[in-house]
Amino acid sequence: MESMTSIERVQNLLRRQPVDRIAVHEHFWGDTIKDWCAQGHIQPGESLEDHFGYDFQCAGPLNMVADLDFEPEVVEENEETMLVRDGNGALLRRYKTHDTTPEHVDFRVQDRAGWEEYIKPYLKPEHRRIDFEAYRQARDAARAKDRFFTCYAVNVFELMHPVCGHEYMLMGMAMDPDWIKDMVATYAQLTIDLMEILFSEVGYPDGIWFFDDMGFKQRPFFSLDMYREIIQPGHKLTIDYAHSKNIQVIMHSCGYIAPLVPGLLEAGIDCLQVIEVKAGMDLIELYKQYGDRLSFFGGMDVRTLYTNDKAIIDRELERKIPIVKGNYGYLLHSDHSIPNQVAYENYRYFVERGLELGSYRNGD
Repeated sequence: MESMTSIERVQNLLRRQPVDRIAVHEHFWGDTIKDWCAQGHIQPGESLEDHFGYDFQCAGPLNMVADLDFEPEVVEENEETMLVRDGNGALLRRYKTHDTTPEHVDFRVQDRAGWEEYIKPYLKPEHRRIDFEAYRQARDAARAKDRFFTCYAVNVFELMHPVCGHEYMLMGMAMDPDWIKDMVATYAQLTIDLMEILFSEVGYPDGIWFFDDMGFKQRPFFSLDMYREIIQPGHKLTIDYAHSKNIQVIMHSCGYIAPLVPGLLEAGIDCLQVIEVKAGMDLIELYKQYGDRLSFFGGMDVRTLYTNDKAIIDRELERKIPIVKGNYGYLLHSDHSIPNQVAYENYRYFVERGLELGSYRNGD
């Protein structure tokens, strides 16, 4: 097959139609890029899309913090951490010395009353929630290089826990599901309303990349039945909106979410990302079960890259890519993101070898 543009390639991969090769994209911890810049591999401000030849250009233009006028309040600070109250009323401990997920300390919202008093009245589809210029610049950069342009957006589960934390949210799903359903419906509608404003004024993306981390090690946060009852309606609302505009949908979720995949398919996703091996996800097994109906993006164990051993990286790529590219529905990515333990030359090798294995040009 002749070479395709990235737009053509990704569109076909998300529909599981013939392509010239698999696509590639990646995410990095900030420390990784800092180190690679300091080592001279990447120039400060250089486009990673250009540098590594990625097929995607992305923008995350929506601000979903409840109180946009709230100035983050530093409650406590030392040499290593800052304890900060944010516009969601959440008290989070952030580390100053390295990239990591912030520690959840306290939440003003712990029940339906807190949600209705402190958060819901602020969630209006205002223009100031949208970074129009960042979206426009990314869209124009994508068009200049024929890259597949995606709009990043956080979906309903990942929008709720910054407000009330996982513990209160999950207790609410069990003990006051109508409260959580109201949060789901509110955030889903706000997301759609903001996208409608953005797309009508600047233009549509090729895809929407939703982020919703619904699992941890070896299990999801909730059952498939609970997903279908409480979370799926929000997913379906946002995905139906995208599809009504002829926009394809990638759903990102860290953690073990294999039991939820039937529900995600019902909600209408086109592609599942990131397929976290260390949480228990199995790319090959998912492909065998759903590869005729779903595309996959990721699932390459990033721990193999930690070794900085090309033979180990080879084994990971060679064990998976020849199988999962079978239905024209695989896109190359690690199973999370690239930390600074990974040497630049070994990450480059991962991409180059992965694309070599993922070529269809010789009738593979």
